[in-house]
Amino acid sequence: MTDTSIEGNGLAKDFTLRSLLRFAAPTIFMMIFFGLYTIVDMIFVARYVNTNALSAINIVTPVVNLIVGLATMLATGGSAIIARKMGNGNDREARKNFTLITASCTVIGVLFTVTGLISLNPLVRALGASDDLLPYCNDYLGVLLVFAPSNMLQILFSVLFVTAGKPRLGMLIGITAGLTNAFFDYLLIVVLDMGIQGAALATGIGYSVPAIAGTIFFICNRRGTIFFSSPKFDLQVLGESAFNGSSEMVGQLSTAITTFLFNTAMMVLAGEDGVAAITIMIYSQFLLTTFFIGFSMGVAPVISFNYGSGNHLHLKSVTKISLSITLVVSIAVFVLAFLFGDMIVKIFSPEGSPVYRIARAGFFIFPFAFLFTGLNIFMSALFTALSNGTLSAILSFSRSLLIALGIIGLPGFLGVNGVWLSVPLAELISLCLAVWVLLRNRIRYCYV
Repeated sequence: MTDTSIEGNGLAKDFTLRSLLRFAAPTIFMMIFFGLYTIVDMIFVARYVNTNALSAINIVTPVVNLIVGLATMLATGGSAIIARKMGNGNDREARKNFTLITASCTVIGVLFTVTGLISLNPLVRALGASDDLLPYCNDYLGVLLVFAPSNMLQILFSVLFVTAGKPRLGMLIGITAGLTNAFFDYLLIVVLDMGIQGAALATGIGYSVPAIAGTIFFICNRRGTIFFSSPKFDLQVLGESAFNGSSEMVGQLSTAITTFLFNTAMMVLAGEDGVAAITIMIYSQFLLTTFFIGFSMGVAPVISFNYGSGNHLHLKSVTKISLSITLVVSIAVFVLAFLFGDMIVKIFSPEGSPVYRIARAGFFIFPFAFLFTGLNIFMSALFTALSNGTLSAILSFSRSLLIALGIIGLPGFLGVNGVWLSVPLAELISLCLAVWVLLRNRIRYCYV
């Protein structure tokens, strides 16, 4: 690739606030839509099955977190390598790396399916399922494990569509997957009365749409920069991808651990109703943070490209704009969650029910976390994009460790309120650490 072709690359432009938002918009919208159809899953389960089924989904969520974590690790870590090599003009090597990472993702997904199904019942028991929740957990996780390869590929392709300069295509495929999932939720749960198995099957079908579409696109995209080529096994590339994306893996693994701790604490404090309430809160949190996840994914290739090409002026501009956008949206999300918590809870559980009362009380405390969460997400993603997996992983791990310590320690003094308070407190302390790391490395990376 010549200097002229580098300059013509969409990642190399001098972004303004408007143009950066426009560039990241497809990924943001895709993530928000993904969050919405995930919430739709929960609504169908809560309304047309029961709250025990809702609790069961959260019990097995740590396994899903692990699958998502591995896929996100390879996707974000690999994307940083691919975008950097594109910035260096080495397209051929970028394609080989892309093909290797995709093949590795598929193999890992198959291994999850086989090992998970073999050990399904003891696995669910180890996650803390009660006798009442055990059948629901087995039915839901058993179906999802079949679709583990599709789940990993849809996450990988959602990131790499942006790296390939096709964020709008990724958005359209994501929307199609969401609509497909919602349609099959209605068909399988409401019409065919398949219960929680129907919910899992609808989710799996939704996973398959971007997995299949992405595979077809990258086979046929011969005129683009990234497409499937003859893979070259390179342990160093896989290792660097895993290392670069380790913060995302740490983040998901930590989420799995904190979800397990949330479930355990709520089971002790409030039984199955408490687990259902924390499920509502966790999935609402995911929906309300999808903007930050999508925005970070959308701007990461721009950061990686400009870092790889040594364009510090553009890198500083993108970082400054990104931090400003994240701060403004963080305040807006906090206000939204605090003011409309009652409405959100009533979507899942009728007013006056035990689940409603527990979750509604949480929305007076938990939303303060949104003031800090977005900045923590972006700063962790920033260091991944700069190929510094160590700092990114430290930020993610510290954040999750603080949440875990809060869940373990605070309920002993504050009861259920201690569970709700653990996240805002951890996010605030994590932000202080992230700002210190950002300032300490400003000369090394020239991003501010």
